[in-house]
Amino acid sequence: MPYTGGPSHAISDVVTGRVGMIIEGYSGIAAAARSGSVKLIAVASAKRLRAFPDLPTVAETIADFQATGWAVLVAPLGTPDGIIDKVSEDLRKVAVEPELEKKLATLGSYTNPMSPAEAMAFVRKQQQTWQPVLDEIAKQQR
Repeated sequence: MPYTGGPSHAISDVVTGRVGMIIEGYSGIAAAARSGSVKLIAVASAKRLRAFPDLPTVAETIADFQATGWAVLVAPLGTPDGIIDKVSEDLRKVAVEPELEKKLATLGSYTNPMSPAEAMAFVRKQQQTWQPVLDEIAKQQR
């Protein structure tokens, strides 16, 4: 259930015992975790976070589990392949620069550079993974 007050209200409710636990994105919970006011149980990413190397992934308990946010660069339909390939190549070069990877790690994120074909396959797989969940939610709300 979404929290209307955002992460700070949700964290406050956990700290005071009003709710037993929350699921929150890294940026919303990192400061509270570092301060020790909440205890992290697991991360839903495919691999452990550099900032919290002792924090297990959910997949270490539930095989193949992964639920993370992601971003994909898109272009309008009809954009010439040469432009898409050049932007993709340049972006993949930048995405693996150590300084960028380090900065993103402090935000609880990491890069996963993909070719345009790999990105399309990834998006399709995400759609296949989450469509049954969305269908079930919609069914329960009827």
